[in-house]
Amino acid sequence: MLEKKRLFEHFASAQGLRSTRQRDIILDVFLSTHQHSSVEELYLKIKQSNPGIGHATVYRTLKLFAEAGIAREIHLHDGQTRYEQTTAGEHHDHLVCTSCNSIVEFENATIEKLQEEIAARHGFLIKNHKLELYGLCISCRK
Repeated sequence: MLEKKRLFEHFASAQGLRSTRQRDIILDVFLSTHQHSSVEELYLKIKQSNPGIGHATVYRTLKLFAEAGIAREIHLHDGQTRYEQTTAGEHHDHLVCTSCNSIVEFENATIEKLQEEIAARHGFLIKNHKLELYGLCISCRK
């Protein structure tokens, strides 16, 4: 958590952005949330203890986190952008329930290796990728 705060401080400084209390609060809440949060979900959490922070501020700040590399935007089937924390050297994929919008993260070395083999077969260098599988979670299938 401290490392990501430092990364963001360095990014903000390099961009000529001054430090603000609102941004620090949003960062603390974002880093303490280990979910795939939409702007609205994060805003509602922040609003409980900090009603003076507006929706637009949360939106702009999450965009800055993504630019700084401490967050990743995820665009899913429901059209709502969600944000998740990034971790250097870590990659995972998602199972997304199209009924309740729950998201399960998973890692699979076989899938990663297969993607690399397919890319190599086509002379392609992968820079980044995402795998999202859509369906129904066990709760929604009942």
